Amino acid sequence: MSLWLHIVDTTGAALLFIGAAICLLGVIGMIRLPDVLSRSHAATKPQTLGMILVLAGVALRLRSGMDLATLGLIAFFQMLTGPVASHLVARSAYRTGQIDHGDLLFDELDEQLTDSG
Repeated sequence: MSLWLHIVDTTGAALLFIGAAICLLGVIGMIRLPDVLSRSHAATKPQTLGMILVLAGVALRLRSGMDLATLGLIAFFQMLTGPVASHLVARSAYRTGQIDHGDLLFDELDEQLTDSG
């Protein structure tokens, strides 16, 4: 095996490890954080970044065209659906009164809801 392939494989393994560690931190945040908005943040941001790093590590290891295209689609849909789903969960928690309004620094949604209704 050439030196270049060894460097690429080592970099891929490092990206896999870092991505898995970031995903683990997101899961710990989901378990430990107290409210819906904090858990929503922990469920989305680290999970998306961790998944992208894991996919980058796998892409460095596989290196074939079809595999890279599949990993690109996975990354695209992960970045598209994760934050949108988290936003919808947080918005529905806000509208059903399951968050503490005293913890919010800015509450722009309350102004919008009282102006329209």
